[in-house]
Order: sequence, then structure tokens, then C-alpha cells
Amino acid sequence: MTDPTDPTDGPDRTDGDDPTDGIEAVDLAAVVEKPRAEAAVESLREEGVYDDARSVAAHDAGTVAVPVSDPPAETDVVAVVRTDLPRRTRGLRDLLRERGWEETEIDRAPGSWAVVGRVVLVEVGDSPRPAEVGEALLALHGEADTVLARGGVSGPTREPDVEVIAGEGDTETVHTEHGTRYALDLAEVTFAPGNKDERARMGEVVAGGERVFDMFAGIGYFTLPMARAGADVTAAEVNPTAFRYLVENAVLNGVEDRVSAFRADCRDVEIEGVDRVVMGYYDAYEYLDPALAALGPGGVVHLHEATPEAELWDRPVSRLREAAARRDRTVEVLDRRTVKSHSPGVAHVVVDARIG
Repeated sequence: MTDPTDPTDGPDRTDGDDPTDGIEAVDLAAVVEKPRAEAAVESLREEGVYDDARSVAAHDAGTVAVPVSDPPAETDVVAVVRTDLPRRTRGLRDLLRERGWEETEIDRAPGSWAVVGRVVLVEVGDSPRPAEVGEALLALHGEADTVLARGGVSGPTREPDVEVIAGEGDTETVHTEHGTRYALDLAEVTFAPGNKDERARMGEVVAGGERVFDMFAGIGYFTLPMARAGADVTAAEVNPTAFRYLVENAVLNGVEDRVSAFRADCRDVEIEGVDRVVMGYYDAYEYLDPALAALGPGGVVHLHEATPEAELWDRPVSRLREAAARRDRTVEVLDRRTVKSHSPGVAHVVVDARIG
């Protein structure tokens, strides 16, 4: 019987035959189920066989064809086939030009976007005909089936302002990043693609067995990479929808035994003596007193802030030192880094400090 999970198996195969004999490497594609497309692409990248010179495209109703340079040996796929996938020689501007857009209109088109699971997130700004922008983005990203135009976020629970402009309109998805899986509904909770490196970094700086307090856990942005690295994380989240995904994602990643989740204001969680406190919120400085109360001697705090570039790095560091001084504690700055641009003239930064 043919094994559909074996990329080298097939109905016409005879023992000793290679099903890819005679197939040019440039024509190879791995067929995967569409819901697994993003995770498969990441796995194929890590395996070193993903061909980013060609585009992912639909294969049939439930699968997509992912370009590869060689048959994968470590990634589970339905099949390896020969197919003519479009080369990445055309971008959004080219597709809009083919749709009859004038150059002045194309200049107002988005210059960047992000693929989160099966959803494309884009800020359309003053672009004309957003629906056509959405359709063009779907043509560029065969692994996606919905395009969301995003605005800002509002309220204490950081609820996003989004609108479906193309595709099926399903805003719930599973996003895979450095092996961590995030289930979320992009119409209900925020996700910042620009924080990708910081999320990965938090999984690298913790040691197994560390006790961590994630004060603004969301769906598990930092909690999950740290728990996967072996840390025991107490995670607080006040938004009920984000909290539901936080619990679901702990199970999804197999770390439910290392995550203690509280649907509560972080100031109401009774905890002390932790090795590390993560403060992933732009106004986190307002919570420094409970953060330092939870942190044991010699522990590390990661303070996030949206800081005017003219005040780097005086403002976040001085706020940290003032809070420590109120508790007669010392501050040793370990690292300072810019995560991304927050807005014109304002940077999203993180200060890592050891508190004595």
C-alpha cells in the first residue's frame, strides 16, 4: 500500500527506483497539507532544501506545493512531485501593474507585509482599491488564504483593529516560529511579526529549571519559547481571549506542565524569588515595583519600552534605576537593544538588567 506520508513512495514505484529520477532539481516541489504549509516551509528551511527562488502555490483543494532543491529527508510531506512553480521574479508592484494600476497608484501600495500562519497582515494606508492589493498578495503567497488590513490596537487589553480585504476571511490560524507554534485569532489578539527575533532570543537566554514571571503573557509570545527551553513560567494575562490561547498554546507545544497561567492583572499574582521577569509591554515601567518585588536577588529583568530616539538610552535605564533605588537594590545593565521601529522617531527597545 502506498504510504501518503512517505515522500519517496508512490503508486508507480518499484523496489530500488528513485521517484525523482529524471526530475530536474529546479522542478521539484514537496506537497503538504495547506494547514501545515507554514510549519513545513520552516522545517524545509532548517533542513536546507527549501528553494526560496520559487513561490509556494496551490497543488489541489487541500494541499500546496512547496519548492525544494532536493527531496526532504526530515520533513513529513505527502509527496515529492515535479511541477512548474512560478519564480519569484515578480513582486506586488508587478502584479498591481498587470492589473492596470498607474505608477502614481503603485507608489501608494504597501511596501511590506507579514504572513502569519495562513493569514497575510498588511497596512494598506491610503492605497487605492485595497481588495486588489489583497488579491495580489494572495497570488504572491500560495500558503495563505486570507488577507487582513490592520490598523492600530486599542484599550488596556490591546485589541486589534483589522478588516478582511481578500480571501476566505478565516482569521484563526496557527503560526510556527523557530519551532514554537502559536494558535491565535488575528481579529481578536495582537501579533507583532517584528518581534520574531526577540521571541526566539528569550528561548535562548533562559536555562532549564529557571523560574520566570511573564507579566504580560498574551498568547504566550515569550512564555512558550522559554517553557520549551525548560523554564518554569508563571504567566499572567488579563485579556480573556488571549488567555484562552495562552492555555491552548501551552498544550499545543507540550509545555503545559511548565506553564502556570493566571487570568489576572500581573500585580495581583502573588509570586516572589523568581530568577527572571519579562515585561513585554510598552508601558511596563509602570509595573516595575511589583516586578522587582517578584524578582529574587541577582535575578534578571527584561524591560520593554517605546522610547523616543532622542531619549535612548537614558529614559528606560533611569526608570529602572529609580525603581530599584526605591527598594535599595542595585542595577547592572546587561544588554540594550532595539527590537523594531514603533513609530516615526520612536523605537521599541528592551533593557536587560541584573538586580542585586
